[in-house]
Amino acid sequence: MALKDKRQIGKNKSFFQSVGHALEGIRKLVVEERNFRFDLIITAVVLCVGIVLNLNIYDWLWLCAAFFSVIGSEVLNSIVENVVDLIVGHHFDLMAKRAKDIAAGGVLLSAFFAVIIGALIFIPRIMNLLNK
Repeated sequence: MALKDKRQIGKNKSFFQSVGHALEGIRKLVVEERNFRFDLIITAVVLCVGIVLNLNIYDWLWLCAAFFSVIGSEVLNSIVENVVDLIVGHHFDLMAKRAKDIAAGGVLLSAFFAVIIGALIFIPRIMNLLNK
């Protein structure tokens, strides 16, 4: 029986096909998820400030941990929201709300982690610059 369309329903046939699907997922995050774009903008600003302040390798490692914590939790939050919407459709469900709220809480926790890391790295350097 032939497929009516060309949509893939089986496993990827190659590594490059898998990478293509992953890149499409990232594109959808950037295009469709406002908070993901906001996270990327904040990351870019922090990267620029870090370059200007000439951070050391350990500071960069902590910043990367913070960046990927926030971005990773934002991705997981988007997955939860999409799966919940797929299951419940346009109907209110208390358990669906709970799942979405918990996923959003995870993003908020990782954002707090990132703010603490950023403060520990940048505040002493900025204060040092101001005292010169």
